Amino acid sequence: MRTRACVRRRWWWWWCGWAAFVACAEDACPPACACTRDSGTVSCGRDSAASGAPARVPAWTSTLILHGRNVTTLRRGAFTANGSALDAAGTLSLSANMISAVQSDAFAGFPHLRVLDLSHNRVERMSDGAFKGLWELRTLCLNESIVPEAASQLSAALAAGDLRSLHRLELAGNRLRSVPLTGLDAFRHLHQLVLVNNSIQSLGRENTSSLEQHRRVRVYLAQNPFRCTCELEVFYWWLKNGSQCADASLLRCAEPEARRGVPVERLRAEDVDCLNENLEAVSYVFLGIVLALIGLVFLMVLYLNRGGIKRWVTNIREACRDQMEIYHYRYEQDSDPRLANVAV
Repeated sequence: MRTRACVRRRWWWWWCGWAAFVACAEDACPPACACTRDSGTVSCGRDSAASGAPARVPAWTSTLILHGRNVTTLRRGAFTANGSALDAAGTLSLSANMISAVQSDAFAGFPHLRVLDLSHNRVERMSDGAFKGLWELRTLCLNESIVPEAASQLSAALAAGDLRSLHRLELAGNRLRSVPLTGLDAFRHLHQLVLVNNSIQSLGRENTSSLEQHRRVRVYLAQNPFRCTCELEVFYWWLKNGSQCADASLLRCAEPEARRGVPVERLRAEDVDCLNENLEAVSYVFLGIVLALIGLVFLMVLYLNRGGIKRWVTNIREACRDQMEIYHYRYEQDSDPRLANVAV
């Protein structure tokens, strides 16, 4: 009986020790990472021996920060395939990791993720399902991260419909020529759209109309090279009649040269009036047509009167010849001394 009791005790203590070991292993901080359990933060920086997503991130992690880890490709289940349990994670920062590709279901295992930062990377390929499953995501930062060639892929990924809870979208410094959103109907809770420091010349009629229908959205558009011609008319009146552009006073014209540096808000209505510009172009065309008709009539008159003109030119030439002969005769008389003595 005592032997059985001792065996049971040994098994009990062994089981408790194993459970404690597993618990400690699960709570252990991954290599090359700094962990703060009180705040739930796990920060993993650059390390020569460690790259990519860390293995076995503690289950209590609420904020996971990876910086300089050379995570070039975010593959399907990149964070859950290595044994990490990230159900409690609400913030994921992947800035400055040289990310060039984001595959579908890359963020699987983050059911409650609310903040995702992918800034300062160089994403060249982005799957349509890159943000799949991020139903609770509220802030998405993609500043200085998307190459211009991947803008259409970004638009498709954003339009997939998984970001229905998104409140803030940051797309600054990506050299975007247009807004990578086909519409705002899929973003029911979007309040802030940051498009600072891109290559946008105008929002266009479609995007402007979409913003007018979703007046809760605040747009930031400073440091964009706006082309202040009649193409800006719809955007200009949206800017003048509304308050959705939070940094409207900072918008400047880049083209044409005569308006470079002029605040968009200080433009006159006639500067962006397509009707006046078209009328001016038509007036120049009409003037050219009139001048061409006058020239044609003049040539026709010359052609029809070519006989009279020829006689007139001949008469002038003969008159000039006679006059020159008279002058020549008088010159010969004045220059001959014998003729001069006879005259005396």
